[in-house]
Amino acid sequence: VLNFNFTSTNEVYTPYRRVLVTGATGLLGRAVYKEFKNNDWDALGSGYNRARPCFLKCNLLDEDAVRGVIQGFQPHVIVHCAAERRPDVVERHTEAAINLNVHACASLAKEAGGIFLIYISTDYVFDGRNPPYGENDAPNPLNLYGKSKLEGEREILRHCPGAAVLRVPILFGEVEKVEESAVTVLWDRVQEGAESCTIDHCQQRFPTYTNDVAHVCRNMAERALQDPSLRGIFHYSAKEQMTKYEMACAIADAFNLPSSHLIPMTEQPAGAGAQRPQNAQLECSRLELLGLSVEPTPFKTAIRDSLWPFQHDKRWRQTVFH
Repeated sequence: VLNFNFTSTNEVYTPYRRVLVTGATGLLGRAVYKEFKNNDWDALGSGYNRARPCFLKCNLLDEDAVRGVIQGFQPHVIVHCAAERRPDVVERHTEAAINLNVHACASLAKEAGGIFLIYISTDYVFDGRNPPYGENDAPNPLNLYGKSKLEGEREILRHCPGAAVLRVPILFGEVEKVEESAVTVLWDRVQEGAESCTIDHCQQRFPTYTNDVAHVCRNMAERALQDPSLRGIFHYSAKEQMTKYEMACAIADAFNLPSSHLIPMTEQPAGAGAQRPQNAQLECSRLELLGLSVEPTPFKTAIRDSLWPFQHDKRWRQTVFH
């Protein structure tokens, strides 16, 4: 809060627009919270297991707690980022994942009332057999994660018809540890150097920077406050198509590291966890036509910004960036 002095009175400046970000301790939630906070919004971030002093601890499965937060803070916008987004974890801990990915959506949407709600969903609602996918294409998720997120979409739109669903692909950004994203975790493979390792070169993906998604969320929120007709399903994705092998090679290139030890694996091994779509490319023209999209940050630029803190020698940054 900033204090301004005006002659004899002290007035406290408070942004008039309030946003509640669920899952603000997570990979995307942190970026969304920061984007709003840095652009003149009064932002309240909630978390649960990782809630820290600056974030509110709120169990989204507790309807009374959710109601208390919404009635107390009275947000103009809610961005619902909280989810179990690891497909293999959803397969192993199905009940807990369904509670968070489906039931929490229902209770949040019921309490939202006339508040503009953005629900973050996934390209995994599609089977990946016939890309690219527009907002009106029929979903057909291959795994429990995709099914749970699709059910979450339906709960949101059923209880809160004025809500927006934003589907995004595989995400990466500033991480607390590299395992936090399926993209940044490749850093360990890249750095192994001496040991050869195989990396998936089958499934086509569109790694997307969390800062760009956060910017899109703010664009949508600001438009919705002026135009209440903004609602329904939207897609946002980066445009660079890569397998995980190609991502690892691009990471190596971005950091001037060798990639000869990385070996492309062109067949899926048996029992490789939850089934993933082959190519669930999202068609994103709806946001673009409304002027709400943002130009995706180039992968190499974004991955450098995300991973440079994990460099052993920080002086390296000057040599690459200048």
